[in-house]
Amino acid sequence: MYQLDKSINFMLVDDDEIDIKDMQRTFKKNKIDNPLHVATNGIEALNKLLGINGEKKLKPTPKIILLDINMPKMNGIEFMKTLRTNKKLKSVLVFILTTSNSEKDKIDAYNLNAAGYIVKPFQISDFMEVISSLHHYWNLLEFPSKKAE
Repeated sequence: MYQLDKSINFMLVDDDEIDIKDMQRTFKKNKIDNPLHVATNGIEALNKLLGINGEKKLKPTPKIILLDINMPKMNGIEFMKTLRTNKKLKSVLVFILTTSNSEKDKIDAYNLNAAGYIVKPFQISDFMEVISSLHHYWNLLEFPSKKAE
């Protein structure tokens, strides 16, 4: 249904097993074959992104992180603060998908360069329009080579 570049892979960071299953079903229902890596809290996500504490490093690094805010061990805002201090991960797009409608959470997320803030439950068609628009945007951009001399 939605055409996405197969090189775009996702990471879902959410502690709610039902939300995880719903997102996996949503990807399948909408014929999104892109990889969807899952972590249940911010610490687990960082371990997978960095390949530390016994976790295998995700390769390639996910281009889009779908992030819940209210999680144990390390919440979404704490995760984003850490992510934004890592030179290899700071440019990863982060979409907040949360039940929190708190203005403070929204402000904190956007101050940490969240690409979007979506309150659950949401319409998958709206979410996919955002992802499709980003994909088109990426195709228009010219990125520098990995090693600019």
